Amino acid sequence: MSDTLRPRAALRTAVVWEVLQDALERRAKATGRPALDVLDTGGGSGNFAVPVARLGHRVTVVDPSPNALFALERRAAEADVADRVRGVQGDAHGLFDVAERGGYDVVLCHGVLEYVDDPAEGVRNTVAALRPEGVLSLLAAGLGGAVLSRALAGHFTEARQALEDPNGRWGAGDPVPRRFTAGQLTALVEGAGLRVGAVHGVRVFADLVPGGLVDTEPGALDALLKLEAAAAELAAFHSVATQLHVLGEAPGAEGA
Repeated sequence: MSDTLRPRAALRTAVVWEVLQDALERRAKATGRPALDVLDTGGGSGNFAVPVARLGHRVTVVDPSPNALFALERRAAEADVADRVRGVQGDAHGLFDVAERGGYDVVLCHGVLEYVDDPAEGVRNTVAALRPEGVLSLLAAGLGGAVLSRALAGHFTEARQALEDPNGRWGAGDPVPRRFTAGQLTALVEGAGLRVGAVHGVRVFADLVPGGLVDTEPGALDALLKLEAAAAELAAFHSVATQLHVLGEAPGAEGA
């Protein structure tokens, strides 16, 4: 676990961060450029953008919220990476009004597809922002995790509703407009012309374990992080993960 992530927050981000950090290292080595150009769509206050910038990369964050971008600016300054982080107001639909088409080595699309009107268009836009052989990091809400969560809370009707609803919603009060299966996300990535490099289940156990146990039991946090990492790559656990992470890889210049 990187020291750029706070211990409790790491329960939600550690798996994605380790995969992303490895992808950045591999891409930097392949390009021969230690400083990559990274686009973070929906990057908010910089939960990933700032740690990525601390690795030496240049990050452009596109987010529709002025408040989130203000928090990003403050966080980047506190981390002494303000010169490597640029925040611009925008969204996935009008991405190229504020970002360069084909101008990025790595694109992050985390927590965006749940909220856009057309997920396929959202993925196509992020892919169009990639350079040849670039990498897409896609993170979205998982259907199975929501079904399991509602059932374990005793809300069995809502669990069934989420299971049967086309968008994976458990009812009118559900704050998440859309959820996905691993198959749906990989189909979106492949449909946009990328090769799927890896699929990971995120927060398989973290949202089900009582927070008090993790905070008070000696060694519990570290053990849970290791369990999450061990289960993340196993397809059997993708169907119950709260989030799903897909790493897509763009073709080279000849195949683009």
